[in-house]
Amino acid sequence: MDFSFTEEQNLLRESVRRRMDALATPDYCRRMDEEQSYPYELYDAWVEMGLLQMPFPEEYGGLGGNAIDITIVAEELGRKSFDLFTAYSNCVFCGLNVARKGSEAQRAWWIPRILSGEVKMSVSMSEPDAGSDVGAMRTSARRDGDHWVISGQKLWATGAGAKNNVINVYAKTDLQANYRKGISLFLVDNDTPGLKLRKLDMLGRRGVGTYEIFFDDVRVPADRLVGGENGGWDCVLSGLQVERMTIAAGYCGNLEAILDLALAYAKERRQFGRPIGTFQAIAHMLADMQTEVEAAKLLTWRAAWMLASGKDALREITMAKLFASEAQVKLVNQGMQIMGAYGYSMEYDMQRYFRDARASTIGAGTSQMQRNLIANLMGLKVQ
Repeated sequence: MDFSFTEEQNLLRESVRRRMDALATPDYCRRMDEEQSYPYELYDAWVEMGLLQMPFPEEYGGLGGNAIDITIVAEELGRKSFDLFTAYSNCVFCGLNVARKGSEAQRAWWIPRILSGEVKMSVSMSEPDAGSDVGAMRTSARRDGDHWVISGQKLWATGAGAKNNVINVYAKTDLQANYRKGISLFLVDNDTPGLKLRKLDMLGRRGVGTYEIFFDDVRVPADRLVGGENGGWDCVLSGLQVERMTIAAGYCGNLEAILDLALAYAKERRQFGRPIGTFQAIAHMLADMQTEVEAAKLLTWRAAWMLASGKDALREITMAKLFASEAQVKLVNQGMQIMGAYGYSMEYDMQRYFRDARASTIGAGTSQMQRNLIANLMGLKVQ
């Protein structure tokens, strides 16, 4: 396995890092968190840089980047803020679903608007009683002439309230069928009559925002159905590997930021006449942190390499997502310990990393669900 990058990929990393250093400064990321503001300026810069175009096929106006290219971008964005990174990942994943499962007319209409930044996208699947248990979904859609009518409630919808956002809503369209054969995917403007958004007050990831959504007989044109009636589960599966691999890369970028901050502090902070990093207890903690960062990156890059090579990487991607998310929670806790009261202070970034990281073992599939999937792929048939 060759872990080297092409010259173009090295240039991609350098350009993204340089631009993010200039725009996503600690003050900017902190302000987005404190004001609970969506990073519109940063999003516009991603559009200008062509980062949204990166994973889309060239025939749709994209750059035709592979899994390694998109992983590079995700890692660099995650270095600044995993919260702000989700504004990028949400739109890319949803747009790629349209590219894979949409009709030619839908591709022609939606993809240019996504790549130009005219339209943003987010996904909404979870409900009050349907998180990991997709089969418990209660939001439904019924056909009414040339429209579908959606009724129900969604929860934990990241980025749903952004300007010009189109929510990718999964709803039951066959109430009698198993969820694998009875749900459908709809594209719903977030200002559609009958749709109500409530922004939730969350511990972390406060910039992009997490929403509760109510659908009161929301009418959606029939051409907003993606993947065909009852084809929603295929839409979920079509992008699962790329989604989780990219999220793992975002975790890895944030792991690097956590380590960098803790290491810099340990080199500068003096106690008993010397830097605290020279005390074995702190030095060993940092050595373990460095090892876990590298382990998470190796799992993620191996998965990206497999995916870019056309291999089935579901097990490897699932392991990468599991390990990187749990490492993020573990390492930021250690970073807080190293920085002491400074880490706990709202004036420093470690507390923001701490709050944002805690959702990593919950979102995009809980750690428990990742372990179940890995065990099933080992032939254990977990119930």
